[in-house]
Amino acid sequence: MPEPSPSSQRRGRLFRFGAALMVLLAVAGYLAVQYVTGGTGGPGCKVVSGKGDGATYEFTPEQAVNAATITAVGTARGLPERAVTIALATALQESGLRNIDYGDRDSLGLFQQRPSQGWGTPKEIMDPAYAAEKFYEHLVKVPGYTRLPLTVAAQRVQRSGFPQAYAKHEPDATLLAAALTGRSAATLTCAGRPAATRAAGPDAIRAALVRDFGRDVVEPAGAQVSGAGVRGAAATPTPTASGPGGSDGRTVLLPVTADTGAATGRSLRQRGWQLAHWAVANASELHIARVSYAGREWTAGNTDSQWRPAEGDQAAGAERDGGGEQDAGTVRIVTAQ
Repeated sequence: MPEPSPSSQRRGRLFRFGAALMVLLAVAGYLAVQYVTGGTGGPGCKVVSGKGDGATYEFTPEQAVNAATITAVGTARGLPERAVTIALATALQESGLRNIDYGDRDSLGLFQQRPSQGWGTPKEIMDPAYAAEKFYEHLVKVPGYTRLPLTVAAQRVQRSGFPQAYAKHEPDATLLAAALTGRSAATLTCAGRPAATRAAGPDAIRAALVRDFGRDVVEPAGAQVSGAGVRGAAATPTPTASGPGGSDGRTVLLPVTADTGAATGRSLRQRGWQLAHWAVANASELHIARVSYAGREWTAGNTDSQWRPAEGDQAAGAERDGGGEQDAGTVRIVTAQ
């Protein structure tokens, strides 16, 4: 059999090199698009420990939105932080905190709940707020769940074939829960690159707040939220701004008031930081440019993953860090458009 000629060997090497180059260019192009659009292909958010022990967890904007929803639903039910930690660890194991439309047999969504097992319709299960509600509904029926090892509590809800798998997510879930319940202040940041798939503006922010927390979260600010499928929403038009300082059409002001979580010992300041961290977690989805609370400010596009001291008017009045429960202040959310 004749050996390949030198010229054919060179052509073969050039072909392989060209094919490899095309793959690299395609990957680079995909990553560039993900960066520009705020896509979910890589970490864009970070939570750090409030204990100063150096613990961190990096995650994607998609995961941030889902984690914030799971947390908001839990605290709106008046459940303790431990319940939120269990829910977040479960979703990390079951779906990677992604609202996926596939799974084992007919499993769907964040918690891989099955319509055939009575968890709801496929449409309901694919609603993250509904899925979280159903998870908590089952969790609170587990006797002493707050005192059980996380993997045991999660397994009694999920009935997984891999019951020990939840345990490995507990450290990350603990960091997320501390930030998203507001116990750990100024510890969650996101790059905040706008996504191209979601309507923006104050109306969208209020609708998302009602979806996750219920209508009471915006009523103190004088807002009325509309929209089909929004939990507890009023069927009335939504104003373009809330309260003093919101007349520019880009700003939502959320006075921090007591919530159902107060029964579990959560302070007003924790409530404020929960709302502030929720806004940062939703920054890419809702085109949020800036969040201010308690004299601290997060700005989209900062790469140092820090909340900075607010300056000028943004540090005054309702947003000043007074240090007391009677001066819990206001969360200011400013949209990019």
